Amino acid sequence: MVFDSTFWVAVSFIIFIAVLIYFKIPQKVSDLLSKMISDIKTEISESEKLRNESKELLSKAQTKLDTAKKQSNEILNKAKDDTEKMIIEMNDKYHQSAELKKNLAKNKIAQMKESAIKEIKNTSIKIALDSVKKIISTSVDKSKMDALFEKNLAETKSELKKINS
Repeated sequence: MVFDSTFWVAVSFIIFIAVLIYFKIPQKVSDLLSKMISDIKTEISESEKLRNESKELLSKAQTKLDTAKKQSNEILNKAKDDTEKMIIEMNDKYHQSAELKKNLAKNKIAQMKESAIKEIKNTSIKIALDSVKKIISTSVDKSKMDALFEKNLAETKSELKKINS
């Protein structure tokens, strides 16, 4: 019996398979593959957990960001309102101050007018008295003196009326 090379290849293949079975290589490969599968499943579950945690963190961060935006908008709106109120208040105070200064100026002008009128009256009285003294000293005649007195008195009255009007 002559064996050809195919026979020897088949025999060596069967021996190879028997050695593999004897040393439990398929079971070790199966265990190794099972372990790799369980490691991969563990990694996948961990990555799922991390993904879920990152989603939660992202949603929390988004919520905080939205809250911060709302608060900043509220702060800006409040600042605008406060600024507008402040501007209105300052404007009112300015107008009140201007009105007060205007009234003070009017009062000063009225006081100055009154003092000027008093001064004019006093001066006209002095002038009238001086003219009366001159008349009395220069003229001895009583009729002339009475006429001049009446004339000066009439002039003084008319001047005082002009000043008072």
